[in-house]
Amino acid sequence: MTTTALPRSAAAPRRAGLDRAEITSLAAAEYARCAELFDRLEPAQWSAPTANTGWDVRDTAGHMLGMMRMVASWGQFAGQLSTSMWQSKRAKAAVSVDHLTALQVRQNAGLTTAELAARWRTLAPPAVRNRGRLVRLVGGRTLPELQLVGGQLERWTFGFLIGVVLTRDPFMHRLDICAATGLDPQPAAAHEGRLVDDVVREWAARHGRPFRLELTGPAGGSWGDGDEPIALDALQFCRILSGRGTGDGLLTTAVPF
Repeated sequence: MTTTALPRSAAAPRRAGLDRAEITSLAAAEYARCAELFDRLEPAQWSAPTANTGWDVRDTAGHMLGMMRMVASWGQFAGQLSTSMWQSKRAKAAVSVDHLTALQVRQNAGLTTAELAARWRTLAPPAVRNRGRLVRLVGGRTLPELQLVGGQLERWTFGFLIGVVLTRDPFMHRLDICAATGLDPQPAAAHEGRLVDDVVREWAARHGRPFRLELTGPAGGSWGDGDEPIALDALQFCRILSGRGTGDGLLTTAVPF
């Protein structure tokens, strides 16, 4: 699929709805939750298939580590982005994200699961620090490449990618791993609830219509004052908006993870 075959949004580049302090605190908490999940996995569970086509739990964790490695250093950030964008241009792809994630899986394929988990813990602190620096220095600038959301190309700022999406990404993959293995994601209002609230606010801004949303579970809450309520589990709400589940009406409005 090429860029000429896809509609383009005329909206301004999407910006983070979180301040820098919250961006770094949510990133640190999410990385810690992922580390705890890796420690809970039994050897056989690493080969369980996930909702990500062609990826088992081990592949998913390899991508997650690669994304963390990308934001832990300036060199990795520039190198991974430039390599994947070059590959996507050669392939005449609409966006480079599939090339980026495939690169990350390949780069970490040789690690044992113990090595992967150990590197995750080692890279988490520099990744959090560098994400804060990147948001401060280039957060307001627009990414050089359009991003694909809900079948439409749109513009993002670096701050939205680095500050928001790169925390939603491990959060969603943590849910993928839990769904594949039967492990409890152990959501809490203070962390998952804050992530869900930010997702709801973006979702509401994207569809721009009256709504009343009732999300259940520790990460849930109530939003809007529309007539017909939409009621479901908070984590399932996020999975539907990410394309991992099906919904109708306003639930067809995609949000990037």
